[in-house]
Amino acid sequence: MNKAISNAGLLLFVAAVLVAGLISPGTAAAKKLNVVTATTDLAALVQEVGGDKINVEAMAKGYQDPHFVEAKPSFLLKLRQADLLVVVGLQLEIGWLPPLIAQSGNSRIQPGAGGYLDASQFSAILEIPQGSITRAMGDVHPLGNPHYWLDPDNGRRVAKGFAAKFAELDPKDAGYFQQRFQDFDRRLTEAEKKWDADMKPYRGRKVVTYHNSAPNFAKHFGLDVVGFVEPRPGIPPTPSHTFELSNMMKRDHVKVIMVEPYFDRKTPDSIARQTEGTVVEYMPSVGGVKEITNYFQLFDYDIALLVKAFQANP
Repeated sequence: MNKAISNAGLLLFVAAVLVAGLISPGTAAAKKLNVVTATTDLAALVQEVGGDKINVEAMAKGYQDPHFVEAKPSFLLKLRQADLLVVVGLQLEIGWLPPLIAQSGNSRIQPGAGGYLDASQFSAILEIPQGSITRAMGDVHPLGNPHYWLDPDNGRRVAKGFAAKFAELDPKDAGYFQQRFQDFDRRLTEAEKKWDADMKPYRGRKVVTYHNSAPNFAKHFGLDVVGFVEPRPGIPPTPSHTFELSNMMKRDHVKVIMVEPYFDRKTPDSIARQTEGTVVEYMPSVGGVKEITNYFQLFDYDIALLVKAFQANP
């Protein structure tokens, strides 16, 4: 009799644990938000704010041109399991991401749904075209330049937006996300003091970039982008444009050419030889090289390269 009572009690205990497990807030708390981002930079900012309450994966690699990313079947699996998709927006991913979103079968992350987040809404956007846009202008983004994450102030704005979004999706951890954002903000403010001091001697320096990827970076750190290796966005360099660009650089004493790692170095190297300048292969994204594993290291790396180039070309 006592054994029967004991067994019955055990069964009741197990049942109670199972039921409690199904309805306890603790079970929900153990589930992390699955966040997928278009780029590594957004993933780095998600990680700063989300900490150990989220899982985050980026689709594009840091060394890839985010305009042109090969769509892989593995991306579909990530998107199907995502609670939140974060995109750069401003049509940066228009050539590869929209079909993947549509094919994912995940209603949570469709544009307009609660699990779709366009990070550009939090940022200061530069170079919003006025008037009509034609193909003759090249690959101009009609909503503005999408390379906004290269301004630390925009990184801060985006991170703050992430904290609010994560709190919306996971209200019980809202305080955690806010604390993580405040800590990120504090560390970013400290880092900016060093970056600004390192770049202060070179404010106003004229540079050329391959693609128009650095207006936010240039504005924040006081550089003057006076030309591009591309004659128009997305259009390969031509002999006539290269000739004109080289003459301008000689005339205006422009000695630094900033090039992203995914562009052919042949033309910028040739221009640098003609102008006695220096090509700086800067990294526009986290993960561009193994040394850059977070948002802070992205600026550490690029600023160190530029300072070295400016010192070599006074």
